[in-house]
Amino acid sequence: MRKFYKLLYLLPLLLFASCTAPIGAQKSSMRNTYAQIEANALSTDKPSSETAFLLGRYDLDKVFAKNPEECVRQLHAKAVATDDRDLLFALAETSYLTGKEAEKNVRPWDRPDPRDYYLGAAIYAYLFLFGDQKSPAVTSYDRRFRIACDLYNYSLGLAFTKPKDTNAIVQLGNPKRRLPVGEVEIALDTSNFPGRPGEFQEFVMADQFRVRGLSVRNRQPGVGATLIAVRSRELGAGIRMMSAATAFLRFQGSLKQLGSETCRAKLEMHSAFGPGTVQIGGQTVPLETDMSVQLAYGLNQSAAWRIEKLQFFSLQELIPTGVYLSQPYKPGRIPVVFVHGTFSSPVWWAEMLNTLRADPELRQKYQFWFFIYNSSAPVLVSSAKLRTSLVAKLKELDPDGTDTALQQMVVIGHSQGGLLTKLTATDTGDKLWRAISDKPVEEMGLTDEQVALAHQLFFIKPMPCVRRVVFISTPHRGSYRAGGFVQTVTRWFISIPRNLSKRAEELVTVSKKLKLPVAIPTSIDGMSTKSPILKALAEIPVAPEIKANSIIPVQGDGEITDGDDGVVKYQSAHIDYGESELVVRYGHSCQSTPAAIEEVRRILHLHFDQKSQSSTGQVAAKSQARQTQ
Repeated sequence: MRKFYKLLYLLPLLLFASCTAPIGAQKSSMRNTYAQIEANALSTDKPSSETAFLLGRYDLDKVFAKNPEECVRQLHAKAVATDDRDLLFALAETSYLTGKEAEKNVRPWDRPDPRDYYLGAAIYAYLFLFGDQKSPAVTSYDRRFRIACDLYNYSLGLAFTKPKDTNAIVQLGNPKRRLPVGEVEIALDTSNFPGRPGEFQEFVMADQFRVRGLSVRNRQPGVGATLIAVRSRELGAGIRMMSAATAFLRFQGSLKQLGSETCRAKLEMHSAFGPGTVQIGGQTVPLETDMSVQLAYGLNQSAAWRIEKLQFFSLQELIPTGVYLSQPYKPGRIPVVFVHGTFSSPVWWAEMLNTLRADPELRQKYQFWFFIYNSSAPVLVSSAKLRTSLVAKLKELDPDGTDTALQQMVVIGHSQGGLLTKLTATDTGDKLWRAISDKPVEEMGLTDEQVALAHQLFFIKPMPCVRRVVFISTPHRGSYRAGGFVQTVTRWFISIPRNLSKRAEELVTVSKKLKLPVAIPTSIDGMSTKSPILKALAEIPVAPEIKANSIIPVQGDGEITDGDDGVVKYQSAHIDYGESELVVRYGHSCQSTPAAIEEVRRILHLHFDQKSQSSTGQVAAKSQARQTQ
């Protein structure tokens, strides 16, 4: 009995001890508290605390839970009546969440189109950011400002995504669209996007893709839906080129007009490589861009990774030799031309390209190109093709020669690509020819066509458009891996591309009369430490008016001068005439290392600064000359 009374006595104490205060603060990690503070429709599929407050204030929280479409209509009416900017943010969030909820509806007979609500969310977010409501505009310190930008961007992309499509394909047509309240007519404006209407196969919403394999996602914050533009024409071997774009919807009505009349809007397409801004109400606003996802999406094509092997051993060029642009041509920007090495392709420049384009200054000052070639062909043949391809590309892009930036070109070559690069910047005179022949060309008994071929391959002048070259892992004095057994075995598998067969007879005829070990040397023969042509080329510096920089990888922690990168010895890669030399503790393929990329970034900034100083000096000299006269 006593135990019973003791329990009765202790029961209130136990009940009191087990109670938890309905309101309180609990110690948590900074990550959890930050997530609670920043929670919004995009991150949690629930309204932010600011929107939840307004829903409660107008007794719409229960309406939103049961009938979100009706809640949006009532909120719209409140916003029109009060002209309260805060309600526009709540409308953007609730419209977005209503679209998400509509996607889950399995009853097609009464399912509203989610894209209507996403479009409404984008327009409400636009009015919240840029509308002329009587309440003050939000500042960039307001958390809702960045959330509204993201709501605008993601909602705009979803509003034009093809229905029931799992590939994030965007449809830019359909000029008249319904909204949660009212209608809007949308005109498509492509004046800021280069390319003809049929040039692109499709547009893909970039924000529905994660990027892997690149160290950074190169994204500029702003407004607009980021897109991947997939070109219709194949590059070759089934590979398609991609471009980065941004869609921006400029709403041309007011909140009061929505629901009472059909409003108008303009859907503008912008290249991610353009100015990167738009004008809205007298202010300059940055466009959201995402260049990394375009690059990664393009490299998601398996053929892009197989092409280096297929092309090296193929009888035909699967991708025609030439200079290819990674972005639309923009006058006034200096070309940076990447030249890949042996058994390689442009995919190995991806990390460097992505990182360099993340630098806003470099993005505005330079444009990045690639030279693609069959790396099994003779070095002198490939170098001639590089020079002729550059001349042809400049003529195509600037037929009148008015773009002075194209005459400040930077060529960056890795491994064999470095040898090709050097031959854009070197006056060889007759030194290469004398390395393999005791007679002048004219005394060899060759036809006019064969003489012309010999001059093209062996008598080389620096290109006027090239002003700087960068050598990476370049075997100036040959590769110790290119001789002996490797050289012999590789020749069993290499085939000269058929597109060279038209000149094969001339090559054979010329080669038989020269001091060469084989009739038509492959690139492997040309990079042997015993190659007489390479020995002669190594002794020739680049032209005085052209700057040269070197990046040389060396493996291990030993003495640099005795080291190598696994393919090329330091002594072979070193040059005495370079403006700078950086040694990277890495293997042969060092293009993607942070140290090599940072060095190229430094060089490009230096190159532009020197160009600017030179231009300023020339202007000053001309001015002084005029005053003297």
